[in-house]
Amino acid sequence: MIGTVLGGRYEIIEKIGAGGMAYVYKARCKLLNRNVAIKILRDEFVNDEEFIKKFRRESQAAASLSHPNIVNVYDVGMEEIDGNSIYYIVMEYIKGKTLKEIIREKGKLTLEETLDYSIQIGEALEHAHKNHIVHRDIKPHNIMITEDGRVKVTDFGIARAATASTVTNTSNVIGSVHYFSPEQARGGYTDEKSDIYSLGIVIYEMITGKVPYEGDSPISVALKHIQEEIIPPREIDNTIPIGLENIILKCVQKSQIDRYNSAAELLRDLRRVKYSGNTKDMEDTALIQNTQIMPAINNGSEDNMKKPKAKKKNGGLKPILLAILLAFVVVSSAVLGFYQLKKYFITPEVEVPNLVGMNVDKAEEELEILELKLRISKEVPSSEFKKGDIIEQKIKAGEKVKPGYTIDVVVSSGGNYVKVPNLIGKSITEIDSILEEYNLVEGKVTPQPSDTIEANIIMNQYPNPYTEVEEGTKIDLIVSQGPETKTVLMPKIIGRTEQEAENALNAFGLQLGKRDESPSDEFDKGKIMWQSVEPGVAVETGTKIDIKISTGPEPEPEPEPVEEKEVPFNVNLTLPDDGSEIEIIVERLQDGVAETVYKKNHEADGKTIKIPLKGKLDAEFNFYYNGEFNSTVYHPDR
Repeated sequence: MIGTVLGGRYEIIEKIGAGGMAYVYKARCKLLNRNVAIKILRDEFVNDEEFIKKFRRESQAAASLSHPNIVNVYDVGMEEIDGNSIYYIVMEYIKGKTLKEIIREKGKLTLEETLDYSIQIGEALEHAHKNHIVHRDIKPHNIMITEDGRVKVTDFGIARAATASTVTNTSNVIGSVHYFSPEQARGGYTDEKSDIYSLGIVIYEMITGKVPYEGDSPISVALKHIQEEIIPPREIDNTIPIGLENIILKCVQKSQIDRYNSAAELLRDLRRVKYSGNTKDMEDTALIQNTQIMPAINNGSEDNMKKPKAKKKNGGLKPILLAILLAFVVVSSAVLGFYQLKKYFITPEVEVPNLVGMNVDKAEEELEILELKLRISKEVPSSEFKKGDIIEQKIKAGEKVKPGYTIDVVVSSGGNYVKVPNLIGKSITEIDSILEEYNLVEGKVTPQPSDTIEANIIMNQYPNPYTEVEEGTKIDLIVSQGPETKTVLMPKIIGRTEQEAENALNAFGLQLGKRDESPSDEFDKGKIMWQSVEPGVAVETGTKIDIKISTGPEPEPEPEPVEEKEVPFNVNLTLPDDGSEIEIIVERLQDGVAETVYKKNHEADGKTIKIPLKGKLDAEFNFYYNGEFNSTVYHPDR
């Protein structure tokens, strides 16, 4: 993948990590010139249509989150490379370490660090929950700590898309199962309180340096989440404040109803411990009290008990036998009476059935047969459960209750509904952000020609504008292609003038494109010598045709002047015989330039000397004796 460009802008630089569902790469955004992190789904998920559908919906929802403690999601996309589908998420690139790496390095964190990180994680969850987004995979591996100590929670949306089967098939389950809530381990309904449970486990690990449950396999760890209570943190380290211990214990209650109602409530108690320094029990978090065993009351030993006085005379045996018989009759009557009355005072219990996923009307019928009652405690929106289906039951399936007991349930009110925005008249290039704002998805796009609406403008949509639909609904669009195109046969315009060619092209519904000029021995000046589309080829109307026009024959080049060379020659000169010294100077006049080419003193002894000279054939050479002109010599080959 290194060097691959996704979406035409994200160039992958290096691989920086891998998880159970995706590989993580560092990339460079060419458009904004910044580093980003890209998560690419593993191959085993790309063929799971249901997973991909949830992945897109949840990732787009996560992209709407904007909070300083949540990693920003910039883009979500899919690309075909070499026949393979690549699904990816583009996120903010964080320089730092995961919380898991920090815990491994330090062993355990200080109280200040634990509270600081816990509050920042809680604030991230509070923001997400207010936007109806549940993380479902809170663990130290998904929490980044920047170099300046800021918490960044990542992977919102991915965990929601994963089904139980996909998670089980990944190696990442071993890391995640230590932080699963009991309802996740059972495969039951999860909500915001599932994130609160997982955060409680993370806080436990930060302050103690270990997770509360260990096991030989992921299944054994998951069972401990369901069945076993955690070891209180203060039994591992008695310096941990009681207030923080109680916060952890409330977060990790087995029943969702017994946990904090919201991240806001959890944050209130965390801040109370951090800023007040209070280490005493807090009312809202004091959940578990040790059973106190009352000491047995000592009524004294046998030795201190009064002994009956021995009768001096041995009484008759008959009163003793009558007393024994009477006692037997009384005890037998009591035992018989107890068993007779038991069926009136002790009622047999019935097992609660699994109601999750069942319609509320059918559930009432089922419970009526078992002499149980049903009560709807609240209705919540859900995209996973149909309207009227039960999402959660307070008394879990398999538990036993007495006839007449009322089972509280949470019922789905259906998905969140939004009004479809009006997209008609808008460009197809600007609807992504609009649909994302309304949590809707682009559906089938059908192009149609139109003589009145320009290309790429939306002409119609389904569902119609302002219709109420569930979030995640696909919006089908009809987009204008512009005027319907027709084809014509390309005419021959070679040999014509530019004006003639333009008239011919207009007649066929074509246009004149780029023009160029070049010399030609074949075509007269001003005639077209080349056209971009061959004559007789079918072309769409409106196509631009490029041409090349002749400037006439190329002119013959002027002959280059032959540069005249300088030719050497010798001049024999006889000196006077008066014994004096003579200075001989030769000045050459060539191409209008005078230049001294010889200057030397000679003894006037009547001898003949040879003076070497060089010049062009038309050059003149003037001789001077002691500065006075003597004679002019011309080139001998002149």
